[in-house]
Amino acid sequence: MNTLYLLIVFLPLIGAIIAGFGGSLALKTIGGAADHDAHGRDDEHHHAYDGPRWPALLTTGLLLFCALLSWIAFFDVAIGGRQYKVEVATWVHSGGLAADWVLRIDTLTAVMLVVVHTVSSLVHLYSIGYMSHDPHQPRFFAFLSMFTFAMLMLVTSDNLLQMFFGWEGVGLASYLLIGYWYKRPSANAAAIKAFIVNRVGDFGFALGIFGVYWTFGSIEFDTIFNAAPAQVGKTIEFLGNQYDVMTTLCLLLFMGAMGKSAQFLLHTWLPDAMEGPTPVSALIHAATMVTAGVFLVARMSPFFELSPDAAMVVILIGAVTAFFAATVGLVQNDIKRVIAYSTCSQLGYMFVALGVGAYGVGIFHLFTHAFFKALLFLGSGSVIHAISDEQDMREMGGLYPHLKKTWAMMLIGTLALTGFPLTAGYFSKDAVIESAFAIHTGMGTFAFTLLVVAAFCTSFYSWRLMFMTFHGRPRASKEVMSHVHESPNVMLVPLYLLAAGALLAGLAFKEYFIGHEETLFWGESLYRAPGNTIVEDLHHVPAMVKLSPFIAMVLGFGLAWLFYIKKPELPRELAEQHQPAYKFLLNKWYFDELYDFLLVRPAMRLGRFLWLKGDGWTIDGFGPDGVSARVIDVTNRIVRLQSGYVYHYAFAMLIGVAALITYFMFGGTH
Repeated sequence: MNTLYLLIVFLPLIGAIIAGFGGSLALKTIGGAADHDAHGRDDEHHHAYDGPRWPALLTTGLLLFCALLSWIAFFDVAIGGRQYKVEVATWVHSGGLAADWVLRIDTLTAVMLVVVHTVSSLVHLYSIGYMSHDPHQPRFFAFLSMFTFAMLMLVTSDNLLQMFFGWEGVGLASYLLIGYWYKRPSANAAAIKAFIVNRVGDFGFALGIFGVYWTFGSIEFDTIFNAAPAQVGKTIEFLGNQYDVMTTLCLLLFMGAMGKSAQFLLHTWLPDAMEGPTPVSALIHAATMVTAGVFLVARMSPFFELSPDAAMVVILIGAVTAFFAATVGLVQNDIKRVIAYSTCSQLGYMFVALGVGAYGVGIFHLFTHAFFKALLFLGSGSVIHAISDEQDMREMGGLYPHLKKTWAMMLIGTLALTGFPLTAGYFSKDAVIESAFAIHTGMGTFAFTLLVVAAFCTSFYSWRLMFMTFHGRPRASKEVMSHVHESPNVMLVPLYLLAAGALLAGLAFKEYFIGHEETLFWGESLYRAPGNTIVEDLHHVPAMVKLSPFIAMVLGFGLAWLFYIKKPELPRELAEQHQPAYKFLLNKWYFDELYDFLLVRPAMRLGRFLWLKGDGWTIDGFGPDGVSARVIDVTNRIVRLQSGYVYHYAFAMLIGVAALITYFMFGGTH
């Protein structure tokens, strides 16, 4: 079995290396690729790709093979109740620090392997069609496979340093893929923004790792998990104050999770990340990388179970994120940004489940969400592909007769996202809401309320997207509508497979993820303290609590139907009547403007001051433009004396002799 897991992890890396270097070399051999157009994108309607096709086929083939192996591993480990540790190499040994490269294979890992490889392989397959005219295909597919490898390193880690390696690897790949169309200024800005905002969270994560090593003398999971109970109640002194050790460590680690999973306050990078190609949005910003923070908290469940205060923070941030992102999604007009805010909101749901101690519920929602959110992103890509790269839903409408297959797939994704009965989202999303109520605390009730409101908003903006895109009168030009076409099968087949997951994943696996104690398959991969009975309690909440998500879904659908089918003039009238509220939501609660005012502009002013006064006036003024310049001036004048004529030197010597004699005559000696 060791060979199986080595293949699962390292085949994407091999594919990335071969496609990246070999494909680029092949492109140079045939005379280079065409360049991006002035807008940074490749005009797929005018330029055909004439480079090698094998990098796309190689990476896709390897990923499909790995996906098959991952499902085999899932049934072996999760369903079969086995676990493995695969030693890859001796890695870091420095003083008391030991961190070997070991693959930790348990149920949590097996679930993540299925998510990462299934979505990644289907995104690769979809990209063969979507990126068929891109002149830099080898680079794109190499980056996709490199991301997949980094994500696999993260989810198979056996210590915090190995996890951090994968953590930063997916951050690098995200940066490269968001800015893939590098001649588009907005893409470069979005890539830089994602990288910098994530550095804030990663700084906290790094401090958490340092703190874990300082506290336990190890960063290996089994060691620190076994030693964690002994630290309960102990404090650490910082700046004269005492702080609880476990709470401090958990909050620092959660800070990393907030950045990577785009939680409230560190969420601003995710919507801008939609500047990358749509397959990137589906892979990284819907199904895999953004769930890394959820995976981190789940993996560190033995820590969070020992810190109720940190768990309350996780609930608070998750609930506020779910509510905030859902409200912003109500009025967005870019089809990909609507789905991006939906992702942000659903990640909030996952963190609420983790915060209340229902770790399996949170991972279950991660698992089902990967299918239907990737389906929605790829479906939106099919729409964008069909209507000449248009992303503004106000320029769509009336596409159903032309894109019936895409419409059907996005309908399935919408039903799953909104929690329609028996779809995947129905089982996992409702379980999150029920678990928030089931802890019977003030924070739990607060989270429950916000999640139900978010469920209503989710239903509204999801159906708004469907109605504005596919129904009503066409708002695109006649020329654009004349070119609308269904996507090729290479793009539709991944949609079919993801739709199957969106419909069946919940029904097929709910007993293993969130069933009763005797059916759960988590084993030791997720830890729950002896008093944590949340998984059992959520099955016994009042009927009204169970019905609340369904009621919210129906109300959201009804309002969207009224606004965009029955009376399509109503949204504009309401927006004009409530301009402040509309602009508040349209401008994303003004977080970008707030951060610009509080952080960016002061940093720019400080930088300008240090540049002009510190560097220009002080350092250059006293250095290159001061002392150094005077030395050069004096040197240049002295150099002029070196004429090379003997009579000049003889004359200078006579002057010197005359001066010396004069000195001795008039006071040099007595």
